[in-house]
Amino acid sequence: MNFKIDENLPIEVASVINDAGHNASTVIGEVLKGAHDDVVIKRCASKQRILVTLDLDFSDIRTYHPGTHSGIIILRPHRQDKKSIMQLIMGLLTALKKENPAGSLWIVEPGRIRIHEE
Repeated sequence: MNFKIDENLPIEVASVINDAGHNASTVIGEVLKGAHDDVVIKRCASKQRILVTLDLDFSDIRTYHPGTHSGIIILRPHRQDKKSIMQLIMGLLTALKKENPAGSLWIVEPGRIRIHEE
């Protein structure tokens, strides 16, 4: 699976996802830092990449309706420190062995993933 890691996440997230056998690039690496959300999601769609972010704006299904984008994964850690984020990423990687988030909205929280599909 192909992922785009948002600028609000540690750069190590891309490395961990790549090490798990997926393909992850970063918003910063594509010189999209500070770009409007619409620009980021359109770039993800054009490159068929699933966005991984902390940005709750992407959870608005009226704006980003499942099936109209490549996929959005929103991480919701209890704390936004690197350790908490990386723990969610490890849980996400386990879930990715069973399901594909393409076109869906996944809300990843400690101990659960809420999935919104078309």
